[in-house]
This record gives sequence, C-alpha cells and structure tokens, in this order.
Amino acid sequence: MTAITKLLIANRGEIASRVIRTARTLDIGTVAIFSTPDADAPYVREADEAVHLPGERPADTYLDIGKIVAAASVTGASAVHPGYGFLSERADFARACAAAGLIFVGPPPEVIDSMGSKTAAKQLMADAGVPVLPGVIVEDDANLGTSLLRRATEEVGFPLLVKAVYGGGGRGMRIVQGGDDLLEAVKSAQREAQAAFGSGAVFLEHFVDTPRHIEVQIFGDSHGEVVHLFERECSIQRRYQKVVEECPSPAVDEELRTRLGNAAIAAGKAIGYVGAGTVEFVLDGDRNFFFLEVNTRLQVEHPVTEMVTGIDLVALQLRVAEGAALPDEVRHAEIRGHAIEVRLYAEDVVGGFLPVTGVVHHFEVPAMTGIRVDSGITDGSIIGVQYDSMLAKIIAHGADRDQARRRLAKALATTILHGPSTNRELLVGILREKEFAAGDIDTGYLARHDVAELSRSRQGASRTLVHSLAAALAAQHERREAATVLATIPSGWRNVPSEAQQCIYVTDDEEVRVRYSIRPDVVEASIDGEDLGPVILHALTNDTVEFEVGGIRRIVSVRRVGDTAFVDSSLGASILKELPRFPDVEDTGTPGSLTATMPGTVVRVNVEAGQVVTAGATILSIEAMKMEHAVAAPHGGIVSEVSVSVGQAVQVGTVLAIVLDQDDGESQS
Repeated sequence: MTAITKLLIANRGEIASRVIRTARTLDIGTVAIFSTPDADAPYVREADEAVHLPGERPADTYLDIGKIVAAASVTGASAVHPGYGFLSERADFARACAAAGLIFVGPPPEVIDSMGSKTAAKQLMADAGVPVLPGVIVEDDANLGTSLLRRATEEVGFPLLVKAVYGGGGRGMRIVQGGDDLLEAVKSAQREAQAAFGSGAVFLEHFVDTPRHIEVQIFGDSHGEVVHLFERECSIQRRYQKVVEECPSPAVDEELRTRLGNAAIAAGKAIGYVGAGTVEFVLDGDRNFFFLEVNTRLQVEHPVTEMVTGIDLVALQLRVAEGAALPDEVRHAEIRGHAIEVRLYAEDVVGGFLPVTGVVHHFEVPAMTGIRVDSGITDGSIIGVQYDSMLAKIIAHGADRDQARRRLAKALATTILHGPSTNRELLVGILREKEFAAGDIDTGYLARHDVAELSRSRQGASRTLVHSLAAALAAQHERREAATVLATIPSGWRNVPSEAQQCIYVTDDEEVRVRYSIRPDVVEASIDGEDLGPVILHALTNDTVEFEVGGIRRIVSVRRVGDTAFVDSSLGASILKELPRFPDVEDTGTPGSLTATMPGTVVRVNVEAGQVVTAGATILSIEAMKMEHAVAAPHGGIVSEVSVSVGQAVQVGTVLAIVLDQDDGESQS
C-alpha cells in the first residue's frame, strides 16, 4: 500500500469542499486549485494550501492538465482527486497524473477509455450480458441525410435520443419524436458536444417513453473484487439533468434489486473496475432495464448512498486508491432507512430553467435532525456565467421514505436564501406533490406537471399580503431612522391621518400595491385596494416586523438589498422589488427587439438581415453555464437587424436581433 499524504483536488465548489472535509478526518493534507472568479470561494479557504490558475474559462483553468499537474508538483501532493465533471472522466488526465508519479483517485486510464465512448461501452456491456438499447453512431457530417433517417427508422425507431458519444450531464442530448426534426437535432447536439467535450460525435438511441432512471453504485478494488451499494432513483430531471435523487428507489423490490445489482457488478468486472463508479439504467413499465452508461467517477448524488449505508464513499475512494481491499462493511453493506437529495440551482424555473447570476447575500439551512447540506457557497458568493449554477445539495435521511420526504420539504421551505432566484419553491412543490409522495415518478414527471403550479406556494395569497406589508413597514422604519429632519417623530406618523403612504412591489412578475398609515401600535392598511382592517403592531425594526393581521400574529424577517426586499416567515419566502416612487420614463426600445435573458456567449447565428422567418424559428443560440440555449422568433416576420456575432459575450438585456412583423412592419411580441 502507498499512503496518500497530501491530496490535490482538481475541481471546485461543493465537491472540492466535500473531498477536503473527508481528507481532513484521514489526516491527509489538501491542496485546492482556483480560477480567478473562484479566488474567494469557500473551498479555497478550507484547503490547507491553494494554487491560483490564472484565467476565467474552464479551458484555461480546471481543464488545463499541465497547470494542474504542475500545481500538484509544486505543492508536493502525492495524489489527485478529480471530483466530478471537468477532467474526472478523462483518461489522458489519469495518465498524466501517473506519469508525474501521482496517485489518481479513480479507475485506471484503460477503464476510463473503455467507458469514455458511450457506443463502445454499449458493445462491451452487450458482450457481458447486460441488456442494451439499439443505437446508430453519427461521427461526422458524412453520416447525415436520407441514409441517417432510414437507419434511424429501421434500426432505432422513433422516438429516439440524440446523445453525445463522450461526456454527460445532459449536454449534447436531444429527444426527437419524428424524422422531420432529426437533422436539426443532430447538428445542434454535435455543436454542444463539441463545445463541452471536444468531440462532436453523437449517436442515436431508442427512447423509452417515460422510463425511470435507475443507477447502481459500484465499488471495485485493485484485488479484483467488485460490489454494488444498491440503487438510486434519479427520475426527476429537467433539461436531462437530475434535480431530485433518492436511495433506495421506491420502484425497486428485492428481486429487481438483485437483478440490477448483478448486472452492475457484471459491467464492473467486464472492464476491471477500480474505485467508485455508477452504472446507469432506464427501467420501463414492465420492469425491464437497459444499460445507459458507466460514470467512471463519484456522482453528484453520492450522499444519498452514504446516508443509507453509513459509508463515506470519498474515504473509501482514498483507501482503495492507496491499494486497500474493500472492507467487510462495504462487502456486506445494508440499506438503513431512506434518503432524498435535491439540487438547489440559481435559475428561472418558469422561464424555462434558464440559469441566472447574482450575489448570494445570505444562505442558511435550518439545523434539523437527519438533514445534511453539501454546499460550495457562503454569504457574498457570486454566481457567474463560467460554471454550473448549482448552489448546494440538501439531503434528508429518515426511517422511511415519507419521513425523509417530509423532513426535506420542511428544511427547504424554511431555508433562508437571499440572492438570485432559485428552484427552491419548485423542489418544495415536488416533495409535497401527491404523485411524488406516492413514488409514482418517471423521467417525464416535470413534462406532465406545470412547473409554475408546482412552484406556487400553498399559502401564496396570504404570503404575498403579509410579506408585502411587512416589507413596506420595515422600509419605512429604515427611512425614518436615516432621516435628519424631525427624526424623533415615530415611523410612518402623519399629522393628517387620512393621508396614507403608498409603495408598489413586484413579485413573481405581478405588481402589489400597498397603502398604509401608522398610529401608535396600530396600522391601517390595504393591499391592492383590499382593506386589511386594523393591524396590531407589536414590534418594528429595520429587519423584523411583528404584527397581528386578520387575528393571526406573525414574526416576519425582512432584509433589504438596494430596492429588493427578501422576506421570510412561517408562510415561506418572498422576493419583493420596490418600484421607484417617481419612475423615469422608460425607453421601450425598438419594436421587435429580441434581448438576451441571461449572460452568455453567442455560439451560433442562424439568420441574416432581410431574411423571412416563421414563428418559433431559431434566430441564434447562446451558451451559458455549459448549456446551449436557443433564441426563437416570437412570431413570423422579417429579420431587420442582427446585432451580435458568433463569439460575442452578451449581458442580460443585450439586443440580439430585431424581427418585425411581415405584414405591417411592427412587432407583435
């Protein structure tokens, strides 16, 4: 055995923090690497040492093998943990580590190579007796055209998936329902795959309608033993990326678990697997499962397996990398209870799960029994465009699924999160929704449920009323405290009682008009013209309002950042943006303007000035946070102007193009 004395983590964010946490318990020194945007990230301070990799783009930092190996050398690290994403499934990185005398915490390069190509992996699995789906490889443009359509129809069948041969995370993946959409889907997937993984090779695979996504955690050692650590259910997905994971799956009984586990072990032994890996399957309604891929790394969702088995998978990775055999507690692991994990993203759910940027002003998950938080952010963290928009993973463990589900819903609902908009309300809605509660889920769950409805609080109306009034009163108190004239007069006092104050907030794209006047201990208020009756005021500060509205006494927390109020209470959380009392006349812009809804880089322009387009036609595409987002024409018309070019960085609100209505020259958007 070769002991690891100092470990370089070739990654960032929450997984870097996660690895550092375990390494510390094993008396292993840690080295972080960081790009320029990550200079103040929590994991950088948590590591014993840190090395700056100058640059902002992943290609210049976390994907630069030479820089990372040099950082390990200069710090005297003896091993490298790749985390997940970035270089974690790159055989050339594993080889570079070995050439530099570094232990690579992962499988051998040959194993990574064998699974790096999804098509080659499928053939290996078929030879090992693991069930696979039919597919067709599309390596270059020469494969495109009528012959591809014929092969797709005869050999694969519609609907089908276009998938990147290399990589994962939903990038380079498209669902195609029929032949008319095949060519464009293939070309789009090729571009995204090329940008994300350095190869535009894709393949077509039959799409199992509304399957469950089931994966099996495997672990192998260098002595030839491979075991499985049970399955995870990962069916709740958006944009082909997982958002809710759990262990065990509510659809898997002991008989099916045995079959899945045996298939996963067969897959691992077929490729000589060493370390932590995951074999992914789709499960149809008849309990048939088919191989998808092997992820030759630790998975984002590994905490749910840890919580039901009591095994620290990162510690096990490090022990296996040192040459140890799998211990008895791993070889004879058992499922204890149930665990569910959610991924908290900075994103606009209703707007199509578009990533958003901004500053995290305050983040706090309540301390509760059975709750674990894996996070890479802290107060003041900046969410930029360079990397994935995941803020944290919140995991709950319970004696059974229902207890875990309820604990997680409560923890999420009472989390304080002041900053960019997130998918928090959607996650709470999923956890409380009856189909999910019953375990009736599949990969089509978010397609058949209205995400806006799921994201709507069950106390939405009451919450808006109480929170908007609390925000108005706290803001008034803050202004009164800052006043230099008549500072001793109570907040909100008027010598003409009938003269009420007024403010307008915007929340969830709706305006809320608040009118109020304050007398000693009593507030008279109305919301959108509805009289609330006497509001008994018990306490009022800049950040706390305690009052009685409609006979119910509540304490409401208010945090103001500029013109935005972040409000929290037992009713939930609200983000209220106060409109200026005397707004400037707005520039409505040129009619027909298509503007960027997120910061990113233009990767494709499909049209030119003077071109006639139909409604829904793709005008251009923007890459943001590793995903390609199409900008479509809102109506048919003429492209009067294209304002950007390929490679150009754009910010929110940047005019991208102008599409005028063909009939009258005016936009109908």
